[in-house]
Formats: sequence, C-alpha cells, structure tokens
Amino acid sequence: MHIRSWQAVLVIAAISCAVVVAQVAPGTRFTLATLSLSSGVTAFSLMGTAALLGSRWQFIESLFGGLDRVYLTHKWLGVWALGFASFHLAFKAGIGTWDTASIITLPPFYTRLVRQLSFVALMLIVLLALNRKIPYHRWRLWHKSSGPLFLIVILHWLSFESPITLGSAAGTWLATISVLGVAGAGYKLALYPFVSKHAEYRVVGVSPGEDALHLEMAPVMNPVRFEAGQFAFIRMKEDGLREPHPFTIASGSESHGHVNFVIRSLGDYTRKLTRDTRVGMHADVYAPYGRFKRPSDANQEVWIGGGVGISPFISWLTDESGTGFDKVTLFYFFTPGREFPNSEVLADLARRRGAGYVPVAAGAMSPEFTKPFHDIVKNVGAGSVSISFCGPAGLLQAIRATMREHDIPEANLQYEYFEFR
Repeated sequence: MHIRSWQAVLVIAAISCAVVVAQVAPGTRFTLATLSLSSGVTAFSLMGTAALLGSRWQFIESLFGGLDRVYLTHKWLGVWALGFASFHLAFKAGIGTWDTASIITLPPFYTRLVRQLSFVALMLIVLLALNRKIPYHRWRLWHKSSGPLFLIVILHWLSFESPITLGSAAGTWLATISVLGVAGAGYKLALYPFVSKHAEYRVVGVSPGEDALHLEMAPVMNPVRFEAGQFAFIRMKEDGLREPHPFTIASGSESHGHVNFVIRSLGDYTRKLTRDTRVGMHADVYAPYGRFKRPSDANQEVWIGGGVGISPFISWLTDESGTGFDKVTLFYFFTPGREFPNSEVLADLARRRGAGYVPVAAGAMSPEFTKPFHDIVKNVGAGSVSISFCGPAGLLQAIRATMREHDIPEANLQYEYFEFR
C-alpha cells in the first residue's frame, strides 16, 4: 500500500486545518478569518512537503511506490498550495478579538513585502512547473530556485501577526514542515551530487535512429547496481548537455557493467542529446530509481509498451536472471516509420526468450491489439492476467477501458508514469 497524491494533499490539509482550529478562540472557529488562516497554513505545509519530496530520498520513494509517483505528488502539492494561498491572500486572516503577535518582528514595510513576495514566489514555482513550453535547461534552473524561495514563505509565517505561537500545536507543525522542507531542498541543492548513488560512465556505443538513440555506456570504475525496469538520471559532461535527465535503463545487469538506454527525441534536451552524443563522451549516471518490477506470482503476464515506454520491457527481456518468459506476451505500440528499436529486433529478442510478441501500429482499439488480448483473457481468465504498462497517458486510459470491458481488476495493472514534467 502506497501513498497517493490525493491522499497526501488531503492529510496535509486536514492536519493544517485541525491545528489552526484548535488554536483560535472557540467562538471564531467557523469564520472566514479562520478559513483564511487555515488556507495559509495549508499552503505553507503543502509547499514545504513538496520541497521535501524533491530531495529524491529513497525512503520517500518507497512510501509513494516509485520516484515517478513522487514527482506526480510533488506537482499536485504545488498546484493545491497555489490554490490555498490564493484564498489566503484574498481574505483577511485575522479578527480583532484574536490575541495575535509575530514570532519575529520586522518593520511594517518588510512584513508586507515578504507577504506579497511569498505568494509571487509560489505562483512562479507552480507556473514554471506546469509550463511545458519552457526549454528544459531554463525550466530546471528556475525550478531549482523553489527551495530558496521557500525561505521567503517561512519568513512570512514568522513575521506575520497571528494567534499561532511557536509552542502551540500549529506552531510545532509549521516548524516541523519548515525544517523538513529546508532539509530536503538543501540536500538536493548542495549534497545530492556528492552523496547520492552514482558513477561515472563513458559512451562506448551510439546507434542513432531517425529521431531516437540507442546509447551504450561502460563504467569508468565501479558500475551502478540496478534491477531490470529501473531508471537513471544521466548527466553528460559536455556543455549544453549537463542537465540531469531521467531515462529508463534498457538492459539487464551485465557482467561487464555496461548499461544501455533507448532515448527518443521528445523535447529540446533530448533532441540535442540524440544529435550531439558521440562515443568517448563521459557522463555521471545517478541510479537506481523506480519500483517497476515483474510480478512474482502471475499466471499470465501482459507487457504493454508505448513508444519509448518499451524500454523497461527490453530490460526485463535481457535480464540474465529472468525466468518464466513462456507466460509473457509483449505488446509494442508504435507509429509506423518511427519505431525504435525496430519491431523485428524486439520480435527476435522475445522469440529467443520464449515470450510472445505482438506489434501494434494501429492503436489500442484496433483488432491488432483487441483480438490477441481477448484471446489471452479467454484462455486464462480475467483474474489471472497481470498487466504491466509503460507509455503515454492516453494509451493508458485506453488500456484501462479495455480492462474494464474484460472485467480485469484494476489491482492487476501496474504502470510507470511516462513523463515527469
């Protein structure tokens, strides 16, 4: 059982509101002022938690079931924080009968300035996170500022006159969120490049496609240890390619330590990477991340990869320790003329491991997919089919619709989010 995005938002909002309601005078608990103050505390708490989630600490990844889920929750925490902060800004969080004081005292001008800057900072962070048209290197530079900007929000809390004292439940809650948020942001900015699991690799093979790249890397010293289906952040040591970017590891654990990636040109960074990468370049590989693993007790496995989402299934097929491929059918969704790797290559790999293989070039509603999928369900039963999916969100919705048509339980589906941004 893992934490979901809506659960994280709901629990944080509930705790924030509860500690505020407990702090204010009983006769003022159901007022607009209390609601505004609760919204401010909730926005603060969501923002601090988002900073904590950005640390990439592995115990947090375990709580959410994978770094892809952590990133999704991180995004929604920011979105909801902006919503609560907007309500807090619109309505006065105070009543004349409240006994209020600030924890630290600033001149009135700076108190107001910090208040306005804290909202602007949060708004900029969320808008930058959601704007997919910003080039990756600029987006990453701005997004890294979210940690330092959180300090402005903390200063707003400390300098704002409110009934919340530092020793109260609400004050303890906010102080805890502050410490955790600053610790997470500080670790990611200052310590992560040095203490996280990573190793230096050298590019030893480059096989370009029309708009994609098969990249083979060899460790310079000690290789990164990983399991099939996990992903890594690659940071090329070349000007213009230094921003770390996540890619699924598309190879099983090999004795010589080589690691392979299948990279499709989907944005400004990946276009430059697929165009400019050459043999001999060096890179730092931060790994492993992800919790996308083969089910251990499935009667029949259905693997569904869409586009570059085929990468984890290549890793599973090439995993030297893998077994039970006779119970596997791999569906590969691709656009004709743009498939990478080539469908015939995957067919040969599946055949050598004893797995079934079905290329699908016409979409999830086409007989190319629906007929063999129906036959699998008919042969083994809806409850015995375990589905592993990696691909675009639209394809995932289509797969879920097909599962419902065949009465396959939602619990039989595991998937990895296709995109972080």
